[in-house]
Amino acid sequence: MTLQADLYFSYRSPYSYFAAQRWRDLVAEWDLSINVKVVYPIAVRDPGFFDRENALWVPYLLRDVVRLAEFSGLPLSMPRPDPIVMDMATREIAAEQPIIRPISYLGVEAERRGAGLAFAAEVSKMIWGGTENWNAPEMLEGAAGRAGLDLTAMEAALDAESCEAEIEANQEALEKAGHWGVPTLVFEGEPFFGQDRIDMAIWRMERKGLKRR
Repeated sequence: MTLQADLYFSYRSPYSYFAAQRWRDLVAEWDLSINVKVVYPIAVRDPGFFDRENALWVPYLLRDVVRLAEFSGLPLSMPRPDPIVMDMATREIAAEQPIIRPISYLGVEAERRGAGLAFAAEVSKMIWGGTENWNAPEMLEGAAGRAGLDLTAMEAALDAESCEAEIEANQEALEKAGHWGVPTLVFEGEPFFGQDRIDMAIWRMERKGLKRR
C-alpha cells in the first residue's frame, strides 16, 4: 500500500531546496507519495520574525547551508533574484511581493496536476543552485518540462484567488500539525521538521508498513 505524507514547502527556503531533492529520490525508491503543501516564506507570513531572532541566527544559517550543500553534493548560490523583496539592511519586507506569489501559485498548480514535488525540486534547484534570472519564462518553462508539466497550460489554469486560499489553508494546517517552519513533513499527524529529519521520517514510515518499490 502506498503511504501518503504532506511536505510543507517554501520556495525561498534553502532547507526546502535540500529536502525536495532528497524526497524526490526517495519516492522513486520507496512506495510513497508526497503531497507538496506550498506555504509562503516566514518573512511573508510573519514579517517581524527576523527582528525577534538572535543576531547570530542569520550568520549561522548561512554557514550551515553552505556546509550542508557541500555535504550533500548539491550546488548552492544566493538566489538571483531573491524570491522575497526586502531591504537586507533593515530587514523590512516589502508590501508587494511580485516574485514569491507567482512562483508559489505555480507550485500549487503543479501539485494539483500531480507533479508538485518534481516541480518544487526543479525550481528550487534553479533558485538556490545558481541559475541567474531563474524566474524568467524560459527558465520556468524548462523546469516545468523537466517535471513533466506544460507551463503554458499551468499559467492558463491559474486562479490567483484559489491559489491564495490554498496557500493560506496550508499555512493553517502546518501550525495545526504542530510546527511553523519549513520544510516540515507530516505523516499521520506527526511533524518532522527540517531536512535532517528525513531519515527519521522514513524510519517511522517503515514501522507503519513502508516498503521499497
